[in-house]
Order: sequence, then structure tokens, then C-alpha cells
Amino acid sequence: MASQEAQAINEIIKAYRDSVVPDGPPPTVEQQRAGADASMEAVGTMPDGIDVQDANANGVAGLWITPKGANTDRVVLYLHGGGYVVQSARTHVKLAAHIAVQSNCRVLSIDYRLAPEHPHPAAVTDALAAYRHLLDAGFAPERIAISGDSAGGGLTIATLVAARDAALPQPCAGIPLSPWVDLEGVGESMDSNAGNDLMVGRGALATMADLFIGNGSKRDPLAAPLYAELHDIAPLYIQVGGHETLLDDSTRLAARAARAGVEVRLDVFPEMQHVFQAFVGQMPEATEAICRIGAYLTNRWS
Repeated sequence: MASQEAQAINEIIKAYRDSVVPDGPPPTVEQQRAGADASMEAVGTMPDGIDVQDANANGVAGLWITPKGANTDRVVLYLHGGGYVVQSARTHVKLAAHIAVQSNCRVLSIDYRLAPEHPHPAAVTDALAAYRHLLDAGFAPERIAISGDSAGGGLTIATLVAARDAALPQPCAGIPLSPWVDLEGVGESMDSNAGNDLMVGRGALATMADLFIGNGSKRDPLAAPLYAELHDIAPLYIQVGGHETLLDDSTRLAARAARAGVEVRLDVFPEMQHVFQAFVGQMPEATEAICRIGAYLTNRWS
């Protein structure tokens, strides 16, 4: 059973969802962004001893997040979620900081360009540029990991595929959290978990997919990496909540990657919501998930 803390947070999420007027005009992109930024302010905690500085990674803005005493030769490239339309490195700074602490490393969290102003492949272009920046800065590929949540989880996979196709060395691991890898929403859990997922539904996903893909194909392998050729990419550690409509994005991704010969670990957290890890410090399941990420990376870096 979910912890008392998780149940209390779910009640808050449910109350907010139920307060939205269903027959009102749809929010503009600007309103969606403002609402997403405001909601993230109350999510998660900020660990002590974190230095946050502006970053420029081959022209891509972002944040350097460095815990006190962290190993400076190890780094996670973090790709925030938000359906490729909303949120930023700043909205996810607390989540990224906890990953940095548990992994004893620096995190480079980037502000890749967002749709609809910059549709696909702008996000992939920016993420790959940031990865090149880390390599050019002297980070050994075996000391780099790429992680991201939701759309950033899908972008994590797309970046690994794009790096492989560009003949760049793979990082030590990809760590997608609740990844969105199917823009068409055809996974069975889109329906079977529709009554359990308090945050993500088919309609909102379809709207963001349309904004993100523009005139492109929803099966473009770098936009919907469920359809990518996954051979020769880095090992994957996937985390997902058991109550997510996007649960099958993770299970199908894990199965396809394993069939392609990729080393895969999949952790499904029972009763958890979409990107529950963002509540790190506020619910034990989220804190445990981030601790598992730290242990996974520590093992890969040892």
C-alpha cells in the first residue's frame, strides 16, 4: 500500500484536478507554462549544500547543479519533463539536485527548446549538443549518464539513439523516469490505468504530441523512441509508477530494448503516480527511488 504521505499528496492532486472547470476554454500555452511552473514550486525539497550556477552547453542554456564535495569527473545530463511544451531546468532543480546528491556527482540540467515555437527535432538537437559539450569538456563517456522524466525520459532514449547514429561514444547509462515514448498513446495502460492516474490522460497527451511533432510523423523514432532501433545504446534503468497511464510506455520500451541486446533494469513502483520521484523528500517512495538511482550509478561508476 502507498505510504500515508503518498496518499495525502494524491488527495491534494485530486482536489486540484477536480477544481478545474471542464467546460471552460482550453488554457493557452502561456497559461499552461505559468501553471506548471507554479505547481512545481510546492513539489519536492531542496537538499542542503547545493551550488546552482547558470550553464551554457554549446549554446544550450541550463543549470550546473553541484553538491558540496561531489566528484567533479562524473556528471548526469538531465532532461526535464513537461510534454516538450512546458517546464524547465529551474522547475526540476530540486529533483536534479537530489539525483546529484545520491550519485555524488554534478548534474547539467538543460533548457532544450520547447514546442510549439520549436517543434521536433529541436529538443533532440539541443540534448545532443549538450552531450557533445560534456564530451568536449573532457568528461569520459563512462563517467556520464543521461536521465530525464516524462518527455525528458523519451528524450533520454532519443539522445542515446542520436549519439549512436552520430558515431559518438555512449554514456555509461540512460535513466528514464516515467518515459513518454509513444506519441499515439496506444499502450493498454492508457485505458486500464485511466481511473488510477491523477495527472496524465489521453487528451492532454494528444494535444502536447500535436504541438511537439508539428507536421512530422508520430512514429518518428527520435520523437517516439518506442519505434527506434535500440541496438548498441547504453544500459537502461527505467523507473515508472504502477498507476500511470504511461506504464506500458515503460514496459514496452524495456522489452524492445532487451530484444535489441540492451542491458535493461525496470522498476515498477506500486500505486505510484507519474514522475512521483519529483516528490523526493516529501514521500518515502520518491526518496527510495532516488536512492536506487544513486546506487545504480555508483555501481556503474565503480
